[in-house]
Amino acid sequence: MTASPSIRTKRERADQTRARILDASIHEFSENGLAGARTEQIAEAAGVNKALLYYYFKSKEGLYAAALESIAVGVRASGLATLNANASAGERFLKSALEHFDRIHTNWRFQSLMQQEMVRLHRGEAHALTPLVETVFKPLTTRMHEVLLEGIASGELIDVDPSQIRYATLGANVLYFLSAPLMRMVSGTDPLERGAMGLRRKLTIEFLGQSIFRDRKHGAKVAAQVLSATPMPENGGIPPRPTPEFRKNKSEKVRHL
Repeated sequence: MTASPSIRTKRERADQTRARILDASIHEFSENGLAGARTEQIAEAAGVNKALLYYYFKSKEGLYAAALESIAVGVRASGLATLNANASAGERFLKSALEHFDRIHTNWRFQSLMQQEMVRLHRGEAHALTPLVETVFKPLTTRMHEVLLEGIASGELIDVDPSQIRYATLGANVLYFLSAPLMRMVSGTDPLERGAMGLRRKLTIEFLGQSIFRDRKHGAKVAAQVLSATPMPENGGIPPRPTPEFRKNKSEKVRHL
């Protein structure tokens, strides 16, 4: 038995309201953290009254958990789509490395929430980071490991421990952003300027094409294909934001990773 048009309309309106609340919550929590976020601000941004927040999500903590889950699901979907694409294992891994770089660069909301969860974990708060681990990092790490094993077994990639390739690749991406303030002082240039980041992502993929593929000519060709098919996001250049932990100290410059 199908639902009547009026029931479907009510459900659609409820879904739209819930989506607006989640979007406003992600913004507020990524800006101010769980402790500093204001439910009044979330309600105003979503265009609803405060009571409706609690109708849908019961508590501020429940709203935070839902916001975290919502943004994590999107990151997981994008990452798995890249790793499951119709391409060789080596090409899929290079695309995944590029997607990881671009996510650090552009998805500041996810990066901010992840950093806040790391702070909560350090404090010993219950269930801190667990939602992100279960929703994002476990499935992506598992699938990436499988893709690397596939590439090694086929002879496309060099025969080393897959974790070594993963750490060397993802760690290099993280270090680039982590060290940006220091390198700005050392070199006098801005590593987070769009042109600099564009060069870095290009050099990273070209290096991987020469280092993890058994056939370097093949690796160079794959790297060129991946770079050509994956231009730098147009919405890049968003300046990483300080975490709520350091808001009071305006002289502290912390960048999200």
